[in-house]
Amino acid sequence: MKIRQYDAIVIGSGQAGVPLAKKLANHGKKVAIIEKRWIGGTCVNDGCTPTKTWIASAKAAYDAHKSTELGVFVEDAKIDMTIIKKRKDKIVENARSGNQKALESTKNLDVIFGEAAFTDFKTIGVTSDTGSQQILKADLFFLNTGAVPFIPEIEGLNAINFLTSTSILELDQVPEHLLIIGGNYIGLEYSQMFRRFGSRVTIVEKSPRIMAREDLDVSEEMHKLLKLEGIDILLNAETTFFDKQGPEKVVATIHTNGKKQKISCSHVLVATGRVPQTGPLKLNNTGVKLDNKGYIKVNSKLETNVKGIYALGDVKGGPAFTHISYNDYTIVYRNLLENTNYTTRNRSIPYCVFTDPQLGRIGLSETEAKKQGLTIKVAKLPMTAVARAVETGDTRGFMKAIVDAKSKRILGASILAAQGGEIMTILQMAMEGKITYDRIRYGVFAHPLYAESLNNLFMTLED
Repeated sequence: MKIRQYDAIVIGSGQAGVPLAKKLANHGKKVAIIEKRWIGGTCVNDGCTPTKTWIASAKAAYDAHKSTELGVFVEDAKIDMTIIKKRKDKIVENARSGNQKALESTKNLDVIFGEAAFTDFKTIGVTSDTGSQQILKADLFFLNTGAVPFIPEIEGLNAINFLTSTSILELDQVPEHLLIIGGNYIGLEYSQMFRRFGSRVTIVEKSPRIMAREDLDVSEEMHKLLKLEGIDILLNAETTFFDKQGPEKVVATIHTNGKKQKISCSHVLVATGRVPQTGPLKLNNTGVKLDNKGYIKVNSKLETNVKGIYALGDVKGGPAFTHISYNDYTIVYRNLLENTNYTTRNRSIPYCVFTDPQLGRIGLSETEAKKQGLTIKVAKLPMTAVARAVETGDTRGFMKAIVDAKSKRILGASILAAQGGEIMTILQMAMEGKITYDRIRYGVFAHPLYAESLNNLFMTLED
């Protein structure tokens, strides 16, 4: 079989793979990008794009029911899941096809659909859906294969038509009762979304609290907000058995604090984390090392132990966010093509949980700062004290910032509030620019914005 030689091969078309392939090709390198499924990766097809379109629909439903508090009466507000899904599908298809057309129109770049696996050192075989195979070689490889939902071993699970964060996006009817296994970010977003669509929702979380990585007050506030919307949350709970009793009836056996109970539901969503897509790559054939969880080991410049092979995005472990994958791309291309010396050390890791209200997070939490033995101050402001929140009728949540007591530098923030992600980003930019909290305290912000209340947030601190 003839071997096709390239300068660079990108495996996976996620948020690092697509722009990197184009950038390398535009610099005159002969490039191939391999994708086994759809162009765009998790973000476009199964994550950010589709879920945020559904969240927008869920928010509209929530606002319609809450509008009476503002003196606006919306009659006969109904959910049509088929329309909601069609809108999502159209937006996803536009993003996916746009990415694909951009790749296919790039000179020096071949788009190849199929499953890639290393057959030898810096040599891969690509098998298409029809079973045909081709062999490719390159000096440079960039692995951007991402992660997939982790499926725990629970008796009876494989006998039911359980949902994952990917397959749930194909629903065109609202579940009567959605049981969610896992109380972290993905599970929480889906729980609120489907509750607002009209489902009864139960979350089963094995830890003592939801969002265990966040500060306790953030976790407890989120728990309270979700409960107020009618979401049932079981903590210290473990599902041990599923029994399918009809086309849309599943009985789950759940142990909570030593007590057993049975819950009947129509649908089960497994949201227990994700695992890297490294197995199919057969990396042992090229010498790339993995950690004990199957993630690809990389150095601070995202290069593996094999010179010329890089890993970007979720497949290398660490924060599994689209924006981190994209930033990985910028580090790699600048170092390779512009002779810079960028690394992943000390880069900002902002993120946003798209519940309503949002949780925007940056830097150290209060818990993390205390573990590091830092001398800190904690600024906290309930949204009931924020003018914009009162005026819009949404005073849920709070703003919280961690600052260094001596330097007055901002170390981190947790903004659980309407537009929490946008407010967090202002503090992120302050951290990047080394702007101290006292400057923000007396800064001039347009009134009445949510951001203006950063004045009041830092007024809670005593100098």
